[in-house]
Amino acid sequence: MKPSQSHRLSLRGFDHHVHTWGDPAAPKLFLLHGWMDVGASFQFLVDALAGDWYAIAPDLRGYGRSAWQAQGYWFPDYVADLEALIDAFAPDETVALAGHSLGGNIVLQYAGVRPERVRRVVSLEGFGIPAENALGAPEKFAAWLDALARPIRFAPYPGIEAVALRLQKNNPRLPADKALFLARHWAEELPDGSARLLSDPRHKLPFPTVYRLEEVYAVWRRISAPVLWLAAENSSIPKWLGDHPEGAGGGGGDKLDGIRRRLAHIPHGRLVTIADAGHMLQHDQPAAVAAAIEPFLAAER
Repeated sequence: MKPSQSHRLSLRGFDHHVHTWGDPAAPKLFLLHGWMDVGASFQFLVDALAGDWYAIAPDLRGYGRSAWQAQGYWFPDYVADLEALIDAFAPDETVALAGHSLGGNIVLQYAGVRPERVRRVVSLEGFGIPAENALGAPEKFAAWLDALARPIRFAPYPGIEAVALRLQKNNPRLPADKALFLARHWAEELPDGSARLLSDPRHKLPFPTVYRLEEVYAVWRRISAPVLWLAAENSSIPKWLGDHPEGAGGGGGDKLDGIRRRLAHIPHGRLVTIADAGHMLQHDQPAAVAAAIEPFLAAER
């Protein structure tokens, strides 16, 4: 494994833990992880990169070893935290961004809001979420209030090895050694030998607002940088997106039709599929992901 450095810095007055790999003088690549994940999750992808990069991967607020937020978590904060991270590591540069799942949605949002600051964007399985009808707003708000009244906790694990086994259950493609590596970043061992997840369980709270896809499209249409969307061949995301009015991932035809309809709202977007991979494609096929993104990222260097 390529060695990483661990940093602590304040982003918008909020304590963050950040992993970096490589020489700070090398071209920078910002990496944002997905929901219930950590920055160290990119270790295998960084290992597969052939060129020299200075890779920068934060633990997003409330994840890993970054601070928790008592009031819950809001998507705009992640976008603002990314800008603060760029200000800290690359204040006078246009940057290359890559994100997985939640992280992919963050980098796409940022690239549309700050197009002048972004040179290239890679979204790994980050295609937005199912569109929601505004008529559901009252029920969503009530569900959020109800959830606030109930304590949320993660069940403890007998040990780090049990966390690794859970990761393998979630992703059968994940080898035991990689699962154990990730488990040591996902969880911490307690004095009695048990383990608890480091992420804040309040990430499981429902959102009180509906997801308005037309607003997301308006942001995406302002992206001026080239965008590479990576879809996993065996991903469940197209089917998950299939419950919105566009019908993406519905029965019959190409299961990526809905993804392509979304991509059509990005001016300079291209879709690439990674074979024999599920949603965690950077774990399943890191060499294939690296082979897809590295020439794309290096094209303008």
